[in-house]
Amino acid sequence: MGKKAVNVSVKARECRGNHERMIRKFIKKTKKSKIVEQVRERRYYKKPSVKKKEKRERASRTRRREEQKRLKANQKRYRRK
Repeated sequence: MGKKAVNVSVKARECRGNHERMIRKFIKKTKKSKIVEQVRERRYYKKPSVKKKEKRERASRTRRREEQKRLKANQKRYRRK
C-alpha cells in the first residue's frame, strides 16, 4: 500500500454557508477517503501474516457474497418459466 496524501476540505460556497451541511459533507468525504479506518487500522501493530490472513478471509467473504448474488439472480430469472 503506497501512502497517498488526502486533503479533505469543504468550502462555504459548496454548502451555501450552512454549517450543519458543511459538517455532514465533511464527514461524508472523510468516510469516502477512509481516513478514520486507516487510523484505526494503524493504531496497533499487526504482523504481516495476520494482515495476509485477514485479507484472504475478506476476499473469500466477498467471493461468497458475489456467488450468492449470482445464484439469487439466476433463481429469479428462471422462476417465471
